[in-house]
Amino acid sequence: MSAAPTDRAATFEAPDDFEAINRIYRERRWSDGLPIVPPTAARVERMLRETRRSRDEVIASVAPGFGAATVERIAINAVLAGCDPEYLPVLIAATEAVADPAFNLQGIQATTNPVAVWLVLNGPLAQRLQVNATFNCIGQGAWANATLGRAMRLILQNVGGALPGEMDRATHGQPGKYSFCCAENEEAHPWQPLHVERGFAAADSTVTVVGAEGTMNMNTHAKTADELARVIAETMVHPPSNEYVHGGEPWFILGTEHAEIFHREGWDKARVKRELWARSKMAVRHLSINEIERARASRTTELGPLADDTLLPISPRPEDIQLIVAGGPGTHSVYVPCFGNSRAVTRRIDG
Repeated sequence: MSAAPTDRAATFEAPDDFEAINRIYRERRWSDGLPIVPPTAARVERMLRETRRSRDEVIASVAPGFGAATVERIAINAVLAGCDPEYLPVLIAATEAVADPAFNLQGIQATTNPVAVWLVLNGPLAQRLQVNATFNCIGQGAWANATLGRAMRLILQNVGGALPGEMDRATHGQPGKYSFCCAENEEAHPWQPLHVERGFAAADSTVTVVGAEGTMNMNTHAKTADELARVIAETMVHPPSNEYVHGGEPWFILGTEHAEIFHREGWDKARVKRELWARSKMAVRHLSINEIERARASRTTELGPLADDTLLPISPRPEDIQLIVAGGPGTHSVYVPCFGNSRAVTRRIDG
C-alpha cells in the first residue's frame, strides 16, 4: 500500500514493484520526472516519528491550488524525494515559510519567470544533517541538499498543484526547480551568519526560503574591497530584470576568499550592502519601453517620477541586499538574482 502525495486519496493499492509504482506516479504526474521512492505506509510512519506534531495538523495552505499541507502530506513527499526521516522538521518549517504572504508564493508558483525556491539552512541542525556548505554546495553530491530541495519542489507541485504547463506557467524553468538547497558556511564566516542577522539566536536552527531566478558565477581575482565591490555591482546591472522594475531582493553567495577580502579591509556586511546598492544603480533609459511603464506603475511611489536619466536602485534599501558565505576555496562568488515581488522568509526548525 502506498500513500498519495496530494489532496486526493490518502492511500491506494499498488503492485509491490519499483517500476510499476514509478509508472503510476508518472501517469498521475506525482513525480518531478525522476524516479521516486515508493511512499509505503511503513516509510511514512518512520518519517512521522521525527516530529511531535499530529499527522493531520495543517502547516499551510500551498498556493496556487491551495492544497492543505498536512504534516502527513509533507512526510509523504519527503519519502518520495528520498529524504532521511530526520529531515522532516526542516520541511515542515520550510512549508510554513513559503506560505508567508511576504514570500508571495502565488506569484512564484504561477509566473512565466524561471524562479525556484532555494532553501538556506543555518544553525547546529545544518551541521548535524550534513547539509553541504562548502565545496559544490549548490551542486550535486550531498544527500541532504539534494533530497531536501527535491522534497520542497514535490510539496510545491503535489500539494500546491503547480504542475508544469498548468498552474506552473514557467516559460523555460531552470534546473534549480529540481533541487536548490545549501547551508551557510558559518565556520568560515567573518560576520554574523544569516539567521543571527535576521533576529534568531546563534544556537537556533533555521531554514530560509528564497525566490531565486538562477545563479551567475563571478570569477574575479580582485584583491581589494573597492575593486571587488565594483565588479560585483557591475554584474548586478541587467535591464531585463524584475528587480529593477519592482525593487527586488538580490542575493549573493560570497566565496570565503571574497568574504575575507572585505573583512580584511574592515568592511562589515552593512557596508558591503551599501556599496553594492549604490554602485549597481541603473538609468531608466536602459529598460525597454514596456518595462519603463511597468517600473513607473511599481516604483513611482517609492522613487517619484521616473525620467530617462533617473537612477533605479536594484532594491528599495541597501538592507534588502542579502549575503551568505558558503562554498569552498577559490576566487568565485555567486550572484542570485531574485523574483522581484518576493521577500525571503526565515523560520526556526522545531520538532
